[in-house]
Amino acid sequence: MRRLLIYIALLLTLSSLSGCGYNTLQTQDEAIKAGWSEVLNQYQRRADLVPNLVNTVKGYAAHEAQVLTEVTAARARVGQMSASPDLIDDPAALEKFQAAQGQLSGALSRLLVVSENYPQLKADAGFRDLQAQLEGTENRITVARNRYIKTVQEYNVTVRSFPSNLTAMMFGHQTKANFTVENEKALAKPPTVDFGGGK
Repeated sequence: MRRLLIYIALLLTLSSLSGCGYNTLQTQDEAIKAGWSEVLNQYQRRADLVPNLVNTVKGYAAHEAQVLTEVTAARARVGQMSASPDLIDDPAALEKFQAAQGQLSGALSRLLVVSENYPQLKADAGFRDLQAQLEGTENRITVARNRYIKTVQEYNVTVRSFPSNLTAMMFGHQTKANFTVENEKALAKPPTVDFGGGK
């Protein structure tokens, strides 16, 4: 009889967990990890394009050493950062990661501005192909970031809403850091192109 009561209590406890948001929290947490992996995948795709882009520009604009060095250094900083799934649980580390990505975006923008001054470079099929790949990758980054932002928003609402917030507290779930408006503005800032300074 005692065993039966224990089984009934266990069954009631398990059935009550289904309505408390536990499974929703787990599903949303996994969606965040998947979304973050896609963001990292697209950032890596961009980082992989940088050496080819720099080498192509170097052939035409070797004396633009400062811009080429900035791009190479920014890519190196991005490559040195540990971009594990745990990064999304550490707001300070996520902020540093975003800053490094922003620096790479800015350096790439300056590199593309420099390329405007070299008609032969702009006519190079390899450069045009790399530039198209970079533009496509930037679009993919934007889409992946937007999906990640939405997924984190849904998770954070679940963590903060009653009664699932009780389950979240019980199992140690906390809100996740997200991309900030400042990061979006920095990455969305278009480069300034000067068509008057051809060399």
